[in-house]
Formats: sequence, C-alpha cells, structure tokens
Amino acid sequence: MKLLRFLLVGILFGIVMTKSEAVSWFRIQEMFRFQSFHMYGIIGVAVGTGVLMHFLIKKGQFKNIAGDTIAFADKPKTYTASILGGTLFGLGWAMTGACPGPLYTLLGQGNWIILVIIMSALLGALAYGALRRSLPH
Repeated sequence: MKLLRFLLVGILFGIVMTKSEAVSWFRIQEMFRFQSFHMYGIIGVAVGTGVLMHFLIKKGQFKNIAGDTIAFADKPKTYTASILGGTLFGLGWAMTGACPGPLYTLLGQGNWIILVIIMSALLGALAYGALRRSLPH
C-alpha cells in the first residue's frame, strides 16, 4: 500500500511536468539560449518551494514516511564537488534536453529513445560508485 502512494505521486509529478511544459525540449533549449523566462520561472518556483519546505521541516519537526525525524547534515567546507557535479549535470541537461526527473515522464509519454539517456544516466551513476573514493566530497 505504501508503494501505491509513491506511484500516485509519480503520476501526479508526470502530469505536472507535462502540463507545465517542463519536459519540452524546445522550452529547455529556450532556457539555455536565454530566449524565454518560462523554465526559469518553473525553477524559481521549485527553489522557493524547497526553501519554504526546508524552513517548515526545521521548525515543525516533520517526520519522514518511516516515522523518523528529518535531520539536515552540515554543509561541506569546500564546494569543489558541487561545482564539478553541477557542471556535469548542466552539460548533460543541455546535451539531452532533459534533467533526470522528466526522463521518466518522457518515457511514460512513449518517447522510447529516452531509454538511451536513462541507460547513460545509470552508467554514470555506476561510474560514480566505482570512482567515489577518489572523487572530492
């Protein structure tokens, strides 16, 4: 029954991503060419929502789905890993026209070619797992 909740949230996420055109390659291209505010508006709302939720979780002592208290870890002292990871993420996003969340939405819409990108993302995760000890954290 718990998995059904996750499935329903995933379906809702896919509908919202589709209706807001956040999975549109054209919209993503417009963003990277600084031709439209559309995607920046969506990202801005997501960041604002994340900040608000972060604040509410810290103040309200919310619990996760398992009933455990949510705790935030301290930030790292250096930002090397964030800069490197963000650069790789951005390059992948620009080359494929999709960030990881919408990949499954695009697959659900019947865009089967997106399986190549999903497999590439999984290979990248496996490469990270293999190289993790030698990477900056």
